[in-house]
Amino acid sequence: MKITSWNCNGGFRNKLSEIDKLNSDVLVIQECENPAESTKAYRDWAGEYLWVGDNKNKGIGVFPKNGNKVSSLDWEGSFSLKGISSKSENLNWSSSSLRLFLPFKINENICVLGVWTKGSDSEVFGYIGQLWKYIQIHRDNLSSDEQLIIGDLNSNKIWDKADRWWSHSDVVLELEEIGLVSLYHHKFNEDQGSESKPTFYLQKNENKPYHIDYAFVAKKYLNGSIEVGDKDRWLQFSDHMPIEIGLYS
Repeated sequence: MKITSWNCNGGFRNKLSEIDKLNSDVLVIQECENPAESTKAYRDWAGEYLWVGDNKNKGIGVFPKNGNKVSSLDWEGSFSLKGISSKSENLNWSSSSLRLFLPFKINENICVLGVWTKGSDSEVFGYIGQLWKYIQIHRDNLSSDEQLIIGDLNSNKIWDKADRWWSHSDVVLELEEIGLVSLYHHKFNEDQGSESKPTFYLQKNENKPYHIDYAFVAKKYLNGSIEVGDKDRWLQFSDHMPIEIGLYS
């Protein structure tokens, strides 16, 4: 099973021939437009897809290929921080308020959470904070031995802040506690924050490389493979490189 995640940087309908060359079984595409409100050629290519987004032009799309099937998972829930005297509504949050997450199953057995964390550094729970909140709600859902989390987290250990318990390193530890490990760091034996293969080039500038796209997998899949796309091929299409994972249980 080959699963590819790629933040396409918009205009995905014009990049279909390039992603098809990877011959993936399932594509998890961030920043893509909704096929239902786009061209007929894109809709025909998309097949029995899943999509969620803030507007028709940018969301997460899941596209099954090679005879595979995907089905959405109804992971709605809420969480409240306890033991704090404040009555603020900010102590409570729900799945639907977090951006952007798309839980689904592949062929009714492999559970996947497609991720494109959104927000900004000015938001206390922006980017990785959104995933931290999602984990608090769906810890049990994410504990399956068939589980993957894959996508653009917009995060790296280098941006950890000491006074936050939801920084990148904290999220990585929480995921390890429920049995999910970064496949890239496992395969290449690299530490978080010291990645040698960038997945993102800020403003497509080769001198501003970062590793912010990830695949966290259940331990049964740690014998799988992972590849990061080469900038010489992909930078003309997006500021992100695709990550391709091969699963072998």
